[in-house]
Amino acid sequence: MNYDDKITELKIKLPEAKAPVGSYVATKIVGKLLYVSGQISIDSNGDLIKGKVGKELSTEDAYKAAERCGLSIIAQVKKACDGDLSKIKSCIKLTGFVNSTEDFIEQPKVINGASDLIASIFGNAGMHTRAAVSTNSLPLGVSVEVDAIFELN
Repeated sequence: MNYDDKITELKIKLPEAKAPVGSYVATKIVGKLLYVSGQISIDSNGDLIKGKVGKELSTEDAYKAAERCGLSIIAQVKKACDGDLSKIKSCIKLTGFVNSTEDFIEQPKVINGASDLIASIFGNAGMHTRAAVSTNSLPLGVSVEVDAIFELN
């Protein structure tokens, strides 16, 4: 099954691949590597998912926010590949940032939202290395940000 068929089977609706709001590019291909800039937590209505995890958001809420970051990553990947996800060989790495209280310790559970989504679409090719870290703040007050590196065929 190809990746677009998998997205359809899972009833996933990808968001629009947003243009960057700063002095950087959303994606960059270097050799056979596709780098995806950090994607912030935005809900299906286009509203920012904001707040500190461990205070305003639960781990479960933040998991869903990370999943939304994963959807934005896939949208950026598809755009960078001119709409052809078959150009993806594998997901190499995700780095997830969680805007959380200083005593919050469930960062891996939060970033699983993005990891689980990538694996559900790409199967074994979606298995990646990862870092999941806390921070005291993220751009625009969002709860989660995730960036990615993919290998191209």
